[in-house]
Amino acid sequence: MATKNMDRWLGDGGMPIIAAVGGSFTGYGVDGEDLGWVEGTFVPADLACNPHGIVQAGVHSLLLDACMNFAINAALVGRDRTRGTLELKTETMRPARAGEPYRLRGDVVRMARQVAYGEATVRDSELQLMSRSTGTFLLQRDAGS
Repeated sequence: MATKNMDRWLGDGGMPIIAAVGGSFTGYGVDGEDLGWVEGTFVPADLACNPHGIVQAGVHSLLLDACMNFAINAALVGRDRTRGTLELKTETMRPARAGEPYRLRGDVVRMARQVAYGEATVRDSELQLMSRSTGTFLLQRDAGS
């Protein structure tokens, strides 16, 4: 399966809020099972944090949702795309702090005809899990596919 060209969405994913909070997508692809993935970086901006410099859980959710959407879209063909997030669960395990570097990763777990399932993580430089998320996404399929 050929990978959809998503290069124009590298960086802020087409959503300025991702860059504003300190996130950036840096690479993507499709694995041997035709399931998409995306990687990125996150250096939390002050905007992403509470007054104590800790990233708010909602910011984790924003980035993890975007990671899963990007990964799903990378695996879809032609004009097929995600239409919306149906369900999202985010867990924060450790505090992420302003100015520290983190790694983003999103993966497609399963792709069905009308929905896709994804998971995503935020990890620190030592690969400790900071937060993770799972989600279910509605797909819009082109009539020709």
